[in-house]
Amino acid sequence: METAATPAATGLTFRDATDADVDTLVALIESAYRGDASRAGWTTEADILEGQRTDPEGVLEVIKSSDSRLLTVEQEGQVVACCQLEHRGDHAYFGMFAVSPALQGAGLGKVIITEAERQARETWGATEMHMTVISVRNDLIAWYERRGYRRTGRMAPFPYGDERFGIPQRADLQFELLVKELA
Repeated sequence: METAATPAATGLTFRDATDADVDTLVALIESAYRGDASRAGWTTEADILEGQRTDPEGVLEVIKSSDSRLLTVEQEGQVVACCQLEHRGDHAYFGMFAVSPALQGAGLGKVIITEAERQARETWGATEMHMTVISVRNDLIAWYERRGYRRTGRMAPFPYGDERFGIPQRADLQFELLVKELA
């Protein structure tokens, strides 16, 4: 499903990822969160997690799932961002959000999350968007709060020992559920 770019996001196109996008999307997600390249942006997790953020199997699983979409964002023919949308009954789950580190801080994330919310409402009739964020990521949580998400205090454990999600550099990691009502 392709949608036209909004005036605030001139030059952006949104489409569902395909199998052919897997390697590009893995590289994008890794660059936004892990290693020295991620330090160019503000969403880096490099100080709290080492190792991988995702892998080709994880990305392909989202693409292939009948209840999920991996929204891919292109600018001038280049993949610059992505996010997962998953239908979960009356709400949608938002995850795997990545913006190229070189483009972070310019408002692209706001445009993408707004489009993701719109698509979740229109495609599935979702009345809420849910996401989980590592609870020590205060700057990131504050960014989502400015977008209308609220902290719930509901925590889920970080999968310590499962290197598919990274190698923790501290012992206090957990996920907090953030929720936003969709108008």
